[in-house]
Amino acid sequence: MKSSVLTRYRVMAYVTAVMLLVLCTCMVFKYGFEMGEDVTFMVSQAHGLLYIIYLIFAFDLGSKARWSFGKLLWILLSGTIPLAAFFVERKVVREVQPLVTGAVTAPAKA
Repeated sequence: MKSSVLTRYRVMAYVTAVMLLVLCTCMVFKYGFEMGEDVTFMVSQAHGLLYIIYLIFAFDLGSKARWSFGKLLWILLSGTIPLAAFFVERKVVREVQPLVTGAVTAPAKA
């Protein structure tokens, strides 16, 4: 597996996680203090677009690493849970790094 596949996933995992935190902050200001409605709209649209890109890159990585459907689903959904993408990304890197370096072959599909 090429290292660029993992790098693309990592970048989008961090970008999606940060944008989700920014969106949560904007939502607090919008609904808690009744301000920043336009900013919240723009951030939500940006997060939605970036999340779609994250889904594509995570699915690409998952298909190359031959993850099970349940594992792939959890990784895809981690971009919708605040802070989860940070932890999931670290775990994914630890698991996929040997595949990138060629030390281990991908597990067979079950």
